[in-house]
Amino acid sequence: MTVSPYEQRLGVWWIAEDHPDLTAIASSPSACELTFGELAARAHRAAHLLRARGLVPGDVVAYALPNDVDTVVWQLAATESGLRYVLLNPALSTAEISGIVEHSNASGLVVHAELAGAVTITDFPSIPVRLAVGGPIDGFESAAGALAGQPATPPDERSLGGGFSYSSGTTGTPKGIWRRLPDVDPAEFADVSKTFGQAFAFEPLAGAHLVSAGMHHGGCAGFYLGALNVGQALVIMGKFDPEQALRLIERHRVASAYMVPTHFVRLLRLPDDVRRRYDHSSLRSVVHSAAPCPREIKAQMLDWWGPVIWETYGGMEGAATIAKPHRWLEKPGTVGRAVRGMKVMILDDDGNELPPGGVGNVYMESALGGFRYHNDREATEQARRGRAFTIGDIGYLDDDGYLFLCDRARDIIISGGVNVYPAEVEGVLVGHPAVGDVAVIGVPDPEWGEQVKAVVELVDRAQATPALADELISYCRERLSGYKCPRSVEFEQGLPRTDTGKLYKRRIRERYWSESGRSL
Repeated sequence: MTVSPYEQRLGVWWIAEDHPDLTAIASSPSACELTFGELAARAHRAAHLLRARGLVPGDVVAYALPNDVDTVVWQLAATESGLRYVLLNPALSTAEISGIVEHSNASGLVVHAELAGAVTITDFPSIPVRLAVGGPIDGFESAAGALAGQPATPPDERSLGGGFSYSSGTTGTPKGIWRRLPDVDPAEFADVSKTFGQAFAFEPLAGAHLVSAGMHHGGCAGFYLGALNVGQALVIMGKFDPEQALRLIERHRVASAYMVPTHFVRLLRLPDDVRRRYDHSSLRSVVHSAAPCPREIKAQMLDWWGPVIWETYGGMEGAATIAKPHRWLEKPGTVGRAVRGMKVMILDDDGNELPPGGVGNVYMESALGGFRYHNDREATEQARRGRAFTIGDIGYLDDDGYLFLCDRARDIIISGGVNVYPAEVEGVLVGHPAVGDVAVIGVPDPEWGEQVKAVVELVDRAQATPALADELISYCRERLSGYKCPRSVEFEQGLPRTDTGKLYKRRIRERYWSESGRSL
C-alpha cells in the first residue's frame, strides 16, 4: 500500500528533528543559508530571549524587518512562545507604523537597523521590550549580544502563538484581524499545517519555494510558512526583480512560489530573449492572490509557464476559494470554488441568498470559527451577517459553485443608474502595450452622477499625448459596451500601490473628487 508523503511527520519543528540537515533557507539577501536544524536553533534562542525579557503567552510583539532570514526566525520564535506577532510593512509612514503598534497594544518591538528611521524609540517610549537586529539602534537592546547567551533547545512549556494581521488600508484605516488560536502543541500544529501545502500541491521534502513578495504581507507569509511546514527550502528575494526571479527559479529549481498580479505584468514585459533565457520547468505551483489578476495577463502566464498558476481568494479574515489551473482554463476569470470547511454565498443588500448568476455581495462562512477586528466592534458587526462575513467584494456563483468577482463594492461606479465595474475596464486597458498600470475610477458628473475616468501610468512617459488618450478610449470601445468605457484619460507618473499589488484607489479617487469641490 502506497503511503502519501503527507502522512509522514512534518511541520518545521519535527522536520528539524527528523531531517536536521535538510536545507531550510537556500538563498537570502544576507547570503545566509540554513538547514532546518540551524533555523530551529535560531528560533529557539529568540524564543528564550523574548521569554527572558518578560513576554508571556498572549502578549503582542511587533516586527519591523526587511525581507530576509530574520523575519522567519522571529516569526517562528513567537509561534512557539504563545505570542501574537505583527509584521509591520516597512513601506508605511512613521505615523502609520506608530498607529498599528499602538492599536495592537504591543509589548515588544523588534526592529532591523536599516529601518530605524521609520521606527524610533521616541515613538514608543512605553514599550518595555525593544530589540535591535542587524546593528545598533538608540534606545534598543542589541539582539545579537542578547541571543548569544540563550540556549538553542526548545523552550519549556511551549504554547502556540500566531500572526496578528492588519489589513492593507487601501480602503481606509488598517484593521487588526484577531483570531482565536487552538490550544495545541506548536509542533503538532505545524504538522497539521502541512494540509495547507497539500492543498496547493507543494511537494513534501523536495524543491524550493520562491519568496518574492513582501514578507510582512499575510498572504506571502502564509505561503512561505506553508512551504517550510512541508519541508521546502526558501529562496528569499529582498525585493522583486523579474529577471532575478527567473534566474533564481532556474538556479534553485524552484517548485513553488507566491506572487501577485503586478509580478506577472512585470515578468511578461521582459524582452522575449530574456524570457527564453531561463529554465522554468521545475515550477509546479505558483499561487497568486492579494489583488485582481486581469484575465488576459493570467492567460499569458499560463501560456508561458504552463498549467502551474493557482489562485486563491479571500482575505486575512479567511481563505475562501482555490482555482486550480485546469479549472481556470475551463472557466476563465473564476477565482475558484470554496475550500473545504468554507461556504461561499451571494447575498443581496437585504441578506437574501441569490441563485447562480445573481450578482451581489460575496459572503463567506467558515466551519473553523470566526475573527474579530481588534478594538472595533462596529467594523466587526458591519462585516457580518450571522456567522457569515464579507470583505466587501461583489460577484456571482455559476451553476457549479465557482466564484467570479466583479469588483470591490466601494469601487463600483454608478453612472446614470447603471453599475460599472472598474476591474473589468482595467483588465482591458492593461492589455494595451502602452499601459504600465491603470486605475479606473468614477468622478463627479452633473448629468450622470459619475462618469468613468482612467488614470494611466505609461510604460514610456514620453507617449503621454491627447492622441494616445483617444486611442485608449477607442481601444476600450472595441472591447466593451460604450457605457463602461472611460470618458476621459489622465496620465500619471506612477500609481500608488502596495507591494502586494493592491491599488490605493481611495487616494486617487479622493484627489479627483476634492478637485471638483465635492466630497465622497
